[in-house]
Amino acid sequence: MDTHSKILITGPRGLVGSAIVRRLKKEGYANLLTPVHSDLELLDQGAVSDYFESEKPEYVFLAAAKVGGILANNTYPADFIYENLMIQNNILHQSYLHQVKKLIFLGSSCIYPKLCPQPMKEAYLMTGPLEPTNSAYAVAKIAGIEMCWAYNRQYGTCFLPVMPTNLYGPNDNFDLDTSHVLPALLRKFHEAKLENRNSVTIWGTGHPKREFLHVDDLADACVFLANSDSGQVDYAEKPLFNIGTGKDLSIFELSQLIKDITGFNGKIVFDPSKPDGTPRKLLDISKVNTLGWNADISLKDGLESVYQWYIKEHCQS
Repeated sequence: MDTHSKILITGPRGLVGSAIVRRLKKEGYANLLTPVHSDLELLDQGAVSDYFESEKPEYVFLAAAKVGGILANNTYPADFIYENLMIQNNILHQSYLHQVKKLIFLGSSCIYPKLCPQPMKEAYLMTGPLEPTNSAYAVAKIAGIEMCWAYNRQYGTCFLPVMPTNLYGPNDNFDLDTSHVLPALLRKFHEAKLENRNSVTIWGTGHPKREFLHVDDLADACVFLANSDSGQVDYAEKPLFNIGTGKDLSIFELSQLIKDITGFNGKIVFDPSKPDGTPRKLLDISKVNTLGWNADISLKDGLESVYQWYIKEHCQS
């Protein structure tokens, strides 16, 4: 990409899309297409077709998706599979029809089997059953990966799927009913501190282990991969890149860290009657490391900055 390339970022107000926009602007890219929902309904095939015909993007970051935590995925599986499939189908097909030079497709580490060997290599995709609580979302993302590969093979496109680990950062979703574990815990501990509660109750046993990546690191990886050449990525050979830190910690350890950062002084109580989800999800990131990319933001530093962002954006009048 050069700084004048016309670049489409779907979902520009979301966690991932906004981070990619920030990264591109920081690096001097000046011709960004950032349509929000009122500008472009991604579920509408005709609207997406018209948009591509009108704007003719050269590069695409497919960051728009319906996302959520265990509760949301378990409660609305039909919404998760339908909306994600529709978004992917529309953007990928129009990118092919309008000869987009390169597309980065954002997936999720939940595509891997529930009891996947750790750390999870890209080669482990489709080698076992999925975690039931988010299988609808995972199947949609797996379909998106296969669609990228199919278009690359049949039409010679350069569609590159990247699978980030659990993300956090500015513009995250802090709704306790639909958010992922990290922003939910930040909000829970913050509100418990303000209300002088004696304890915070957390779903599950606290034993599952998770890897967390600051979304600015993911954006850096996406731009890095978008600028990779054909000698680094073989698009005819089912390309797939895990993006993470290569480090994980238990939900119990995460809770202790967030408790310290928020200044909550009460107890942490775990509710084992609630689901834990996948026991462990640590990505093998050796493929992207080999290309020269590594995560830069530590979890402690990232959490502290996101907590300050949350207070500024959500807790001040």
